[in-house]
Amino acid sequence: METTVSPIRLFLLRFKREKQAWVALIFLIVLILAACLAPWIAPFSPDQEDYNSALLAPSWAHWAGTDMSGRDIFSRILFGARISLSVAFLSVTVGAVLGSILGVVSGYFGGYLDSIIMRISDILFAFPSFLLAIAIVAVLGGGIINVIIAIAIFSTPMFARLVRSQTLSVLNQPYVKAAQTMGASHMRIMFKHLIPAASGSILVYFTMRLGTSILTAASLSFLGLGAKPPSPEWGRMLADGRDLMLVPGYMYLTLYPGICIFLTALSCNVLGDGVRSALDPKS
Repeated sequence: METTVSPIRLFLLRFKREKQAWVALIFLIVLILAACLAPWIAPFSPDQEDYNSALLAPSWAHWAGTDMSGRDIFSRILFGARISLSVAFLSVTVGAVLGSILGVVSGYFGGYLDSIIMRISDILFAFPSFLLAIAIVAVLGGGIINVIIAIAIFSTPMFARLVRSQTLSVLNQPYVKAAQTMGASHMRIMFKHLIPAASGSILVYFTMRLGTSILTAASLSFLGLGAKPPSPEWGRMLADGRDLMLVPGYMYLTLYPGICIFLTALSCNVLGDGVRSALDPKS
């Protein structure tokens, strides 16, 4: 008797072989837990200033040292993880939802609607993503909310093209034609059959996009267009310490936030690559 393996179980069996992706996943889980538990595990308040303890090198009292205002860098990194991860997740989620809806509508209905959606996407694609984010934040004003909006806007056309491509590839499949023949509504066909068919590609791109969003948010904050002082956002911490980053003995001001940004973005990309390999039927 033949036994069938469910798609989820098959994915997990394939994902077990992705050792690097497991390391990235464990790192991200630990980081998320640390961010959630920051109020309980941080040794100091992220905004607690103590000018008598300014610019102290890493020690047992201050594991990552203190900044120019005497604030504990380790505590600020923990609380900054909450901001960076939240901005990345919310912005990519909004972009994925809007892009998926626009993509499935474009591919399913075609015609003028498809042309309009794709031409708007082409216009957005004409600008480099980071420059587009800068332009949007410059128009809307600085702040975390506007950073989320900016990243969501330039993420939307990418998801739209991805879902449109997947929609066109399955639109003529027998099960979709059968649903149309049976009188299923457009909404049911799109959200019951077409979007689920693209869920694997959406998941892969969503995971990889998180890393890009963390880098973009940190870059905007570094330029003064994102989080405002005294926010412990990682990019803001880099901006606060950049004047002393080349001074001997003070490199730690930017070293630890920079490592966090690098490892988090790298882990998202490695995890996304592992998910893509696990979803590939040829793997």
